[in-house]
Amino acid sequence: MSGPGARAIALDVIRRVTEEGAYSNLALPRTLARAGLPERDAAFASELAYGTLRRLVPIDHALGPLLDRPLDTAPKAARALLRLGAYQIVYTRVPAHAAVAETVALAGPRHRGFVNAVLRRLAVEGTREPRGPSDRAVSLRTGLAAWAVHELRELLGDAEEAARALAEPARLTLRTNTCRVSVEELERALATEGVDVERGALHAGSLSVAAGDPSRLPGFGQGWFAVQDQASSFVVDALDPRPGERVLDACAGPGGKAGHVACRVRPGGVLVAADASPARAGLVRRTLRRLGVDGHVLVQDARRPAVAGPFDRVLVDAPCTGIGSARRRPELLWRPRREELGELSRLQAAIAIAAAGLLRPGGRLVYSVCTFPRAETDEVCEAILQARPDLQPEELPGPEGRSSRVRLWPHRHGCDAMFVAGFRRAPGRRG
Repeated sequence: MSGPGARAIALDVIRRVTEEGAYSNLALPRTLARAGLPERDAAFASELAYGTLRRLVPIDHALGPLLDRPLDTAPKAARALLRLGAYQIVYTRVPAHAAVAETVALAGPRHRGFVNAVLRRLAVEGTREPRGPSDRAVSLRTGLAAWAVHELRELLGDAEEAARALAEPARLTLRTNTCRVSVEELERALATEGVDVERGALHAGSLSVAAGDPSRLPGFGQGWFAVQDQASSFVVDALDPRPGERVLDACAGPGGKAGHVACRVRPGGVLVAADASPARAGLVRRTLRRLGVDGHVLVQDARRPAVAGPFDRVLVDAPCTGIGSARRRPELLWRPRREELGELSRLQAAIAIAAAGLLRPGGRLVYSVCTFPRAETDEVCEAILQARPDLQPEELPGPEGRSSRVRLWPHRHGCDAMFVAGFRRAPGRRG
């Protein structure tokens, strides 16, 4: 157990993520960097913040019966305090009396009595894990939203194993920048510093290490690696960019896949990396610079491209609900809403359809999203094929054989949940 500084930081991150839409993987490291806590306290703050966000669905369910009004109508400051305290009581080894006392100590005078009463009651009455196979029961056991559990059930039959895997924290995965160093050299450098390293099974150039600050690892400043999940590296493997080719990454931010492509088209190739967000385009430039690879970066709405083709290969790693990356951003277990799927799928299809017009005859287009709902995956592929008769499905090599549509899962492949589809533009056809 650590002091109140860790709890105060966790509380601030929980409030900003749940109330202001911040992303935990950005908010927590920035807050910790400003605070300058000792390593032990920083680790405790991380456990409290990420753990609370990961278990938010069952925490809110447990708090509901203890309140005389819906939780979402309680004051924001009180909501965050109740969630932080409940996580400690239900999911950690922190003694209940300490969890209550230390959390209440963070409350202002207006909310102190309310927070104290609710948390003390939770400590006495405890919680019961729901039983049964229903979507709601699986949601309350795993933390994944019930509608997303239903999607998993439709795709996989048994949804619980996949839902649990999505809610488990992931190790940090490094993709070796082979334009700077070999996999063996990076592995040796990490091991020399006492870093526990595991080879990736899905992507040969991936190494996984214990989660932490990647900028402190050997080789970061020299651009020896990019922080990139194996599923994202698999997407570039599926695209299969080759030396001398012209490649467009239509939704490139923050730049991990773009850096991978830029290395693989050497020598003589050209990468164009585009993004609709100037801030994300700036991240792409910084990523390419750190990795020591070249590319043309521009800001554009991918539905109305500002760049002309033809390109040999086009990657559309489209904006999506992102549920597949919830292992590192736990708020994605519950933040996306089913009602968003229609608008997202129309955007995804529009980007891919426009990008296909930039592909040379015979060229390959890869569509990928780090999520799994059918509206963002199979239904988008059908919309692409309907709008672009010059495109044909193309089989890609996957961990379970060749297919034009590959799904990756954390419980099966040890990576993010990812959907990857391949298309080939018919020779001689014009869009």
